Amino acid sequence: MKSLLVCSTTLLAAASLVAADKDDVTSAAQKLAGADNYSWTTTMESSQFNPGPSHGKTLKDGLVWQDFTMQDNTVEAFAKSGKGAIKTDDGWQTLDDAAKDDGGGGGNFTRFLAMRMRDFKAPAAQAEEIAGKTKDLAKTGDTYAGDLTEEGAKSLMTFGRRGGQGQRPDISNAKGSVKFWIKDGVLTKYQTKVSGTMKDRNGDDRDIDRTTTVEIKDVGSTKITVPNEAKSKMS
Repeated sequence: MKSLLVCSTTLLAAASLVAADKDDVTSAAQKLAGADNYSWTTTMESSQFNPGPSHGKTLKDGLVWQDFTMQDNTVEAFAKSGKGAIKTDDGWQTLDDAAKDDGGGGGNFTRFLAMRMRDFKAPAAQAEEIAGKTKDLAKTGDTYAGDLTEEGAKSLMTFGRRGGQGQRPDISNAKGSVKFWIKDGVLTKYQTKVSGTMKDRNGDDRDIDRTTTVEIKDVGSTKITVPNEAKSKMS
């Protein structure tokens, strides 16, 4: 009986520690979200494609600027409260117009980015959401690491989006992990790794293996200037 009590106490203590570690990450992400502004750089290594680093800035009022690079093509976009503008081959367009599947604008790359920007979440919100999709988190120094749930891995594999009629592509063997870096109680960096097999539009299996790293910088000193042409598309 005594050994059972000790075992139960140990399990409860471990569960409490895991909860505390998740709370630490959530608190650090919320502190970042409470900053007046910040910038970030996102890098990705993927078995599907290898985009160049992307950069972003956000203000406390929700305004977001980002650029994205794929091969020699760099696209710039602004968004706020679901509305925004993206620079295409035809000039600045609303996100809704650029996201239409009509072959216009800057092609599939620009269309995909326009759809992402319409419901984009800045890194602070992303990190808090990802922390909630972990099985557990363990602290080592200033870092917190753990495995994602299967559902969490699937969500990140599809960038959190679903296809037609709200259905996500069939995914099997989904798994993933995440690591958060915190300094002085504020999130400074996070990295996700996901892998699995996902069916493409033709029903063929595609192996996914992707590592995404987001580094936060210029907290409190970031500024965003929106060109007049882009402003006119955001009203």
